[in-house]
Amino acid sequence: MASENFVDYVKICCRSGKGGGGSTHFHRDKRTAKGGPDGGDGGRGGHVIIRGSRHVWTLLHLKYRKHVIAEAGMYGSGGLKTGAQGKDEILEVPLGTIAKDAETGKVQHEITEDGEEYILVPGGRGGLGNDHFKSSTNQTPRYAQPGEPGKEEWKILELKLLADVGLVGFPNAGKSTLLSVVSAAKPEIASYPFTTIRPNLGMVQYRDHRSFVMADIPGIIEGAHEGKGLGHRFLRHIERNALLLFMVPADSDDIEKEYNVLLNELKQYNDELMFKRKILAVTKSDMLDEELTEEIAKTLPEGVPSIFISAVAGHGIQQLKDLIWKMLNEEGGS
Repeated sequence: MASENFVDYVKICCRSGKGGGGSTHFHRDKRTAKGGPDGGDGGRGGHVIIRGSRHVWTLLHLKYRKHVIAEAGMYGSGGLKTGAQGKDEILEVPLGTIAKDAETGKVQHEITEDGEEYILVPGGRGGLGNDHFKSSTNQTPRYAQPGEPGKEEWKILELKLLADVGLVGFPNAGKSTLLSVVSAAKPEIASYPFTTIRPNLGMVQYRDHRSFVMADIPGIIEGAHEGKGLGHRFLRHIERNALLLFMVPADSDDIEKEYNVLLNELKQYNDELMFKRKILAVTKSDMLDEELTEEIAKTLPEGVPSIFISAVAGHGIQQLKDLIWKMLNEEGGS
């Protein structure tokens, strides 16, 4: 199943390379029997690096790679030759990946651009050769500096989806159906809650060959901010969306109340989400006649643009795209 290939969390043990030791070599040739020190420095140990790639959408390739080990640096040699650096271990990750220290939980870095690199665990420095230690009082130092040891640290990589529009709603609100209609994405769809247990991304084509990215994210339940249901696993993806599309079905007992519950879950998780642009879509509206639509419209919450849609019937879909595009390209404001 395709959804099984979406991995947004991995914990890996990263070991950087040991630095190479400096050389204690002395210059010798056919004319020089007792030359001075010419030991080269040791090479740096390999780093463990993460690199952003727009061609990678998941952390699946790291799921079963529990240990990442970089090469050690080589020893220095005579003739002031520096040892070769250890080969870096470069892990390609999707844009929106956050690196954390597994012990402290502290965020170290967030990858947001293609080709952006961050040294997750630095390699050990190479040791200095004996040439560095010569002096007027010690012209033949017979010692050199050892290389620094590498570091072994556990790291957590978490993916926060980079999408223009995030779909927010309770399970079975019609999010997957909408994504399947407006894009080429094929999320699993069924008439029971939590069909979507992993995020799905879809590229939505707009007028004049323009497009935007929409993310279908697992449905919220009350208490999601406390980790209930899919909890934090879902909520972290919302943080990276430019616009939030709240989806409440037309047959809901109280659309405004349901919208406010969704809004509160986001606020409790991260109150900065309140500053994002928002749209309220009343889904499954093909079951409503014109009179009932007008009555429901009077009860919708104020301060948020609203629209009636039906993904199955195709009702209001183009108008929704127009509204999304307009709000995505507005200057500032939520």
